[in-house]
Parts: sequence; structure tokens; C-alpha cells
Amino acid sequence: MARACEICGKTRAVGNNVSHANNRTKRVFRPNLQTVRALVNGATRRLLVCTRCIRSGKIKKTG
Repeated sequence: MARACEICGKTRAVGNNVSHANNRTKRVFRPNLQTVRALVNGATRRLLVCTRCIRSGKIKKTG
């Protein structure tokens, strides 16, 4: 299973660590994913959702 938001599809982004000497090494920016119980088509499901989707109200949490 890919570590991606099930609502918006946000996945990892790739960039560089940059030291004081301006040395560059590859690094990964991962989305802040949370497992939440949400209402999907009238049924409760566990979804892997990024915090931006939770905050903006794109899902209806149950509980």
C-alpha cells in the first residue's frame, strides 16, 4: 500500500538536505497521514487521510 492520502492523493515529495557547506543530499518530505474512522457511503471505514483534508472538512468523522 502506498503512503498516500485516500482523499486528495497527496504522496511524498523529494528534495535536498542542504548543509552549511552547501552540500546536497537527497531527502523525502512525507505527508502527515492519520488513520481516521470516516463515513463513506453510509458505512464507517478506516481511511489514511492527510491532516489538511481532515482540517478542511473533506471527510465526515464518526465517533
